[in-house]
Amino acid sequence: MCLPGGEETAKAVAEITGKKVEAVEAVIAAVRCSKIEGEVKQKYDYIGYQSCVAANIAFGGIMECRYACIGFGDCERACPFDAITIKDGIPFINPLKCVGCGTCAKACPKNVIEIIPKNARVWVPCSSKDPGKVVRSICKVGCISCKMCIKTCPAKAISMEDGIIKIDHKKCLDYGDKCEMVCVEKCPRKILRPFEIKYEYGLEKKAA
Repeated sequence: MCLPGGEETAKAVAEITGKKVEAVEAVIAAVRCSKIEGEVKQKYDYIGYQSCVAANIAFGGIMECRYACIGFGDCERACPFDAITIKDGIPFINPLKCVGCGTCAKACPKNVIEIIPKNARVWVPCSSKDPGKVVRSICKVGCISCKMCIKTCPAKAISMEDGIIKIDHKKCLDYGDKCEMVCVEKCPRKILRPFEIKYEYGLEKKAA
């Protein structure tokens, strides 16, 4: 269960405790918000304490989308591995430093950070629970909860939970290479996407 230690630590602990070693899945933090791409506007100028938690108390944050990343860096300050940088009001996860410990996710009052497998096939960078009509009015790419991805997923790995799309990555990956990612093709907002790990700003490399 020691994510920072990884496989080597798991083996060492198993040897000391006499327990069986189980596979340690490589995971990473992912930000479920596309407010920059979606051109989500601020609803007011905030001049208080620069904290996401503090700003969230004031009318649910500064963005028109009430589920959007606030961008004041609570996650950046909470990360014990210096793996997060705030750029243009959105967290950038450094995959060379992130161990998927989940500390950043716990620090985010909007719950826009989730921990997913590094080899995840697809994901949805949006956390909105608003009806489609509302989402369309404030974000150009946000998920409108049409459930087209759920209907078309051959692995039955996609569901709607607590108002947002959830992906069972184990089911998705276990389906194997026969998956043609129809869910990505059918998404009318193109917000369900192949998961890519960003190594630098503007540079992406597909997850192994």
